[in-house]
Amino acid sequence: MPAVDKLLLEEALQDSPQTRSLLSVFEEDAGTLTEYTNQLLQAMQRVYGAQLNILHSELAKQLADTMVLPIIQFREKDLTEVSTLKDLFGLASNEHDVSMAKYSRLPKRKENEKLKAEVAKEVANARRKQHLSSLEYYCALNALQYRKRVAMMEPMLGYTRGQINFFKKGAEMFSKRMDSFLSSVSDMVQSIQGELDAEAEKMRISQQDLIAVNESVYTPDSDVISPAINRNLIQKAGYLNLRNKTGLVTTTWERLYFFTQGGNLMCQPRGAVAGGLIQDLDNCSVMAVDCEDRRYCFQITTPTGKVGITLQAESKKEYEEWICAINNISRQIYLTDNPEAAAIKLNQTALQAVTPITSLGKKHEVQHPSQTVKNMEKDEVIPSGSAGIQDSTQLIAPGTPIQFDIVLPAMEFLDQNRGGRRANPFGESEDSSKDEEEDSLLQQMFVVRFLGSMAVQSDETCEVIYEAMRQVLAARAIHNIFRMTESHLMVTSKNLRLIDPQTQVTRASFELTTVTQFAAHQENRRLIGFVIHLSDTLGEESMSAYVFESNTEGEKISYAISLGKEIIEAQRDPEALAQLMKSVPLTNDGKFMLLHDLSEEDGTMHEGGEESEA
Repeated sequence: MPAVDKLLLEEALQDSPQTRSLLSVFEEDAGTLTEYTNQLLQAMQRVYGAQLNILHSELAKQLADTMVLPIIQFREKDLTEVSTLKDLFGLASNEHDVSMAKYSRLPKRKENEKLKAEVAKEVANARRKQHLSSLEYYCALNALQYRKRVAMMEPMLGYTRGQINFFKKGAEMFSKRMDSFLSSVSDMVQSIQGELDAEAEKMRISQQDLIAVNESVYTPDSDVISPAINRNLIQKAGYLNLRNKTGLVTTTWERLYFFTQGGNLMCQPRGAVAGGLIQDLDNCSVMAVDCEDRRYCFQITTPTGKVGITLQAESKKEYEEWICAINNISRQIYLTDNPEAAAIKLNQTALQAVTPITSLGKKHEVQHPSQTVKNMEKDEVIPSGSAGIQDSTQLIAPGTPIQFDIVLPAMEFLDQNRGGRRANPFGESEDSSKDEEEDSLLQQMFVVRFLGSMAVQSDETCEVIYEAMRQVLAARAIHNIFRMTESHLMVTSKNLRLIDPQTQVTRASFELTTVTQFAAHQENRRLIGFVIHLSDTLGEESMSAYVFESNTEGEKISYAISLGKEIIEAQRDPEALAQLMKSVPLTNDGKFMLLHDLSEEDGTMHEGGEESEA
């Protein structure tokens, strides 16, 4: 006998679209069964009504007890119960959606603990009510799968036996084979009834276990201080609020079910049979954002730097797990032979170190542009390998603070300078920056995200950059810092400039002569760092390392910086400058062009649709 399809009681609380889709199949089956039962009952009542004379009174009584009564009981008891529980489940689901929408709109800045507690309690009550009603509804539908097999056979069996008893004179027509068939049918009915009783007891015990859970499973964000977060996820599913723009300044939030499938983020509205693609996660970036005074918001950005979608999780645990899962998927871990082990290794690497500092000096004997630094004062070339490998405490003092946000976001910058001319926090004017761009022999734009900066004690070797990368990434992983500020890094033959991609305002500028070390990470090629060496009027010197994540390979940025420093050196000697201009292709306006930097990641177009040139 084939197995009976059942609804899983464990999935009632999550209430995913997949569960709702399966539930709709059971509901459609129950509706069809109800219609068929009503038609069958009408036919049997006509058969019963045809037994009018005295000779048929005994047959009529037997048919009433064995044929009509079971089908009436099935309709009034089982089918009516399923219909009632369906209505109660729908009401509970609507009440839960209303309470969740109210909870999602709680303000973040002016947080009212009393109001939050009341709304959270309201959500918990609604979620508990929905859970209880869904459990009862699922149990009734599961029981119906057994009852419908019996309910259709019992009237037929009663009718057949009544006719056999009535036609005594024709008893010889019913052979032992027919008796064996009827006996087999009776045994099957009893077997199904036994299975139903056993399944009902099993569902009752399971329902009690599911109800006897901790109250925190119904309360959103119940453990804010120390939630148990799994950072090694390579797939994730659950409800999120999706931000949709409905006008120039108006937005709406829609609660939808999201799940990952390979390198794609899928979305499935309630009632839909299957999900649809909403975002390709390969090589994308994800960061926490402040959005409309809502808590637990994060944003996905495409590899080209274009802002993708903004989502809101219901709790801190879901918020951080979604960010970790998308971050793991963006690195295409799911394509490896053992994705789980790769995810664990990736996160352990972030906590312990990016790469052990002793191994970096032994890798890649071929000298890169980032590994040769020129001393501007003595005009000497110092290979990075000659300095040897220093202890990490000699490079960076223990306990050195790390700054994770060097620049202000665009909107905060505009708010602070609203009503007047834009002020540059580094003492530059916009006009002078534009003039420098026009006079510069090198211009190359890269999309970068600032990871952190810290003071260093030495700039004699690029090992200090690798150590700064290790400490910055480890600190980000330990303190759960996901937010990164995106900028455009303009490399010219005079300086390095960080430009706001929205307002084109220069956020920070560093003279190229102050850049004493620069290097890309040897394993994570998207990491790039450089050291700035400054001297104040009193003769005191300071050195700081800056770490960025780029959409392109860090070696390309290192090459651009190296070329800029070579141009500075060559400008002192006209013959050297002429030789350099012969070795590197030039644009029509006489500027250096980095042909190998034009890739699909940067795109050959940047702001305003102009070609990226050097």
